[in-house]
Amino acid sequence: MEIILLERIEKLGGIGDVVTVKNGFARNFLLPNNKALRANDANRKLFEANRDKIEADNAERRTDAEGRAKDIDGKQVVLIRQASNTGQLYGSVSVRDIVDALADDGVTGVTKAMVELERPIKSLGLVDVKVKLHPEVAVTVGVNVARSPDEAEMQKQGIDVIAAMFEEEQAEAVASALEPDSEDEFEDVGPAPSELAAEETPAADEAEEA
Repeated sequence: MEIILLERIEKLGGIGDVVTVKNGFARNFLLPNNKALRANDANRKLFEANRDKIEADNAERRTDAEGRAKDIDGKQVVLIRQASNTGQLYGSVSVRDIVDALADDGVTGVTKAMVELERPIKSLGLVDVKVKLHPEVAVTVGVNVARSPDEAEMQKQGIDVIAAMFEEEQAEAVASALEPDSEDEFEDVGPAPSELAAEETPAADEAEEA
């Protein structure tokens, strides 16, 4: 389907460009979200008659987004989740979780459509997520998924929590292996030299008397 773009669409084009897209993409996303018009004669005339206003409105939204970007870019949100000792979550972190976490941190106006997450987050760690405040303005938000606030702080400092935990368990296992469980583990090496000397003394005295 041929469409006229009403805003910049990544990998497609900018305002006013006429491009061909798959019918499903146009009908399910671009057209219902007012991001494009069908490229027929009536819409071409309508677009040209309103081009100045469309471009001015876009510029205003872009300026607003650029202002907001300064306070959002590089922000990190913490999400506490249960996970196994291998770091796999019992569940996952979705776009909705990220939007809610940003809202709790005072960042308003970010919708699910703005968050670009290829797949749900299913393990502990730090993940950089792209947030498009405007078709021409994108920021990066850090998502810190941890089992506790303390672990979140460790991850923020660049510590691999799972690796650190594994190393600690290994150290404990080695220490446990080297530590004897009881006195029975000591080998019976026979009487000490001093005891042998004491036992031999009477025999030596008898020899001297004879």
